[in-house]
Amino acid sequence: MATVEYALFTICFLFFAGMIHFLLSAERPGIYPPKKLLRKRAGFLGLGGALLLVIAVLIHFSV
Repeated sequence: MATVEYALFTICFLFFAGMIHFLLSAERPGIYPPKKLLRKRAGFLGLGGALLLVIAVLIHFSV
């Protein structure tokens, strides 16, 4: 079960890192993907990261 927790926390961290990357990219001038699209991608990654974090914490405290 520890490997599942580790995997979920790792994927959660990667999702949050991707969210930060897209949010910072949206603030740069002269980027090709529209800012609205980058913010939408960041939102989906943030939502996925938060969901995985909740699942990982529930698994961690249930054992």
